[in-house]
Amino acid sequence: MDTPYLEIDLAKLFSNTQALVKMFGARNIDITGITKVALGEPRVANCLVSAGLTSLGDSRIANIKRMRQAGVKATFILIRTPSMTEVNDVVKYADVSFNTEVSIISKLSDAAIKQNKVHDIVLMVELGDLREGILQQDLDGTIDQIMKMKGINLKGLGTNLACFSGVKPSKKNMDKLSLLAETYEKKYQIKFDIISGGNSANFDWFFANEDLGRINDVRLGESIFMGRETLTRKHIEGLHLDAITLVSEVIESKTKPSFPEGEVGQDAFGNTTVFVDKGDMLRTILSIGKQDVHVPGLTPFIDVDVIGSSSDHLILDATRSPLQVGDEVRFSLDYAALLSCMTSPFVANSYVENGNT
Repeated sequence: MDTPYLEIDLAKLFSNTQALVKMFGARNIDITGITKVALGEPRVANCLVSAGLTSLGDSRIANIKRMRQAGVKATFILIRTPSMTEVNDVVKYADVSFNTEVSIISKLSDAAIKQNKVHDIVLMVELGDLREGILQQDLDGTIDQIMKMKGINLKGLGTNLACFSGVKPSKKNMDKLSLLAETYEKKYQIKFDIISGGNSANFDWFFANEDLGRINDVRLGESIFMGRETLTRKHIEGLHLDAITLVSEVIESKTKPSFPEGEVGQDAFGNTTVFVDKGDMLRTILSIGKQDVHVPGLTPFIDVDVIGSSSDHLILDATRSPLQVGDEVRFSLDYAALLSCMTSPFVANSYVENGNT
């Protein structure tokens, strides 16, 4: 297969998903599987559904459209606030959308009426991470306006933590979300179906607290794909860490000095690198670079050091594990590296199931 490529082991993704469904199901928590890192790839989506998920979430309506048109059978949730220009597609392709702006919800209402639909929404509440969310003091006025809109059903409340500022899920902020849900259910005589408490960063909180309050949903992406929780990147026991690996090919391998010759200025990305003279080394170049992957998120499977990269070249010190032109080098990835590889048109995908490509 042409390199570079991601090797995606569907059996390991299935196993990770099934294990998480069992873990969270024991606490009466539903999982929304987040597919954005896979760009809504139907083979991945179907794998997650077959492992027990009934809801799939994505931040891009184009990915949801891709899955729905491919016949994936799930409830589709848009987990990023829609833009004004995509409200018609959101109503058409997403069953639920997360929202924070009354003006956009009003446009969703108009689109739902035109399409003869009722569109479900979840309001995202700001609980400290300072990404998306309605301030708690503004919820009254927001919900008052929504309750008057036709074509819109307020299905629940949610929050997001740890993604931007790194604020940890805690008893205090999770209890606050439960209290808000109960307050507005009582005020409006309604029952919320979804109280979405967060993402893979919530893993330790879910299993460290006996009382989870009203939280009944968690959005998992990194835990499924990488086998880790996201506060410390700790391995979740029983999950595969290598469900997805990166394979790149050696295009040059030569013994060269470790210290550049000549006056050093900025590199192509505006950085000034400090070099250490280690003598001659076997400098090996792979056919991938910053245009394709978040290089700091790569960990090689063999005993080589990543020296650095330019836009299209990844440079290794392969002195301890000599490599030749044409050799393939495998890497594990963190979430940022996986996301960048999936987004690059120059990185192919190879799917493996039961050991067969």
